[in-house]
Amino acid sequence: MTRLTATHWTTLPDNLRHEGTPSAWAKMTRPGQKVHSFLEAAFFDADGSLWLSDVPYGRVFRVSPAGEWHLAHQIDGEPRAMRIAPDERRLAVDHRHGLIELKAETTFETLSTGAVEPFIGLSDMSYGPDGALWITDAGRTSLSDPRGRVYRWWGEELRLVLDCIPAPNGIAVSPNNAWVYVAVTRANQVWKFSPRLPATGAPLIGTYLQLSGGLGPDGIACNTHGWLAVAQAQAGRAYVFDALGDLISDIRLPRGLWTTSVTFDPADPQRLIIVDAQFGAVFTCDIPKPRG
Repeated sequence: MTRLTATHWTTLPDNLRHEGTPSAWAKMTRPGQKVHSFLEAAFFDADGSLWLSDVPYGRVFRVSPAGEWHLAHQIDGEPRAMRIAPDERRLAVDHRHGLIELKAETTFETLSTGAVEPFIGLSDMSYGPDGALWITDAGRTSLSDPRGRVYRWWGEELRLVLDCIPAPNGIAVSPNNAWVYVAVTRANQVWKFSPRLPATGAPLIGTYLQLSGGLGPDGIACNTHGWLAVAQAQAGRAYVFDALGDLISDIRLPRGLWTTSVTFDPADPQRLIIVDAQFGAVFTCDIPKPRG
């Protein structure tokens, strides 16, 4: 295992920092604090731009490869994550509105508000190699209320996969489509299961990683090597594990504890991006291959 320190890459500019009254989400999650933004759900598009969601103020940013920020969307909602679908639609999971399609800069269309029951508060999303979209529905669940859910959206059909999770947060699919990983924040664990679902009922699921410290795992991401990166919320660090679950690297941020999101650069699968919501900053770190 290698201990590394991430390098600062870019920070949300002052002119894009919220200065007014905190939103309802900000008041609930950070009472009494001035919340300029809360950045989550990093991913790269085909042009090498980085996309980030700002939950409390309904914004989605695009950051150019040169580190220049652009406000792409701002809606009356709480987008927790956004992805570009294979058909180029911009889909997002919104804590208030459900699964939505972002249209123009300020408009959206609701695609689904739940399957059998309404969503309790969507959290993250990830596409698998087969085109299936996996979605976490965390709401305010925890160990005292373990009813968080995972859904699969495939061919415009929504299937409830799991409904027994204490705060499902980040979600990622292995590059060979063998495993779906779920960050279970309030249990400080990462679970995994096969995306090859049974005809009815829930898949077999197990604990892949047991972490400690911080609040728990938040955003997670896989690279083409099959490595899994994990952002450890409220701990100022991220981890990278190999496909067997062995720790490759422990990465510390030079400042900031609200580690929310990680993603690998598709152009360089060993370059990890780490997002800190406390300061609205983005860090980068090159992960060396393990020896042997």
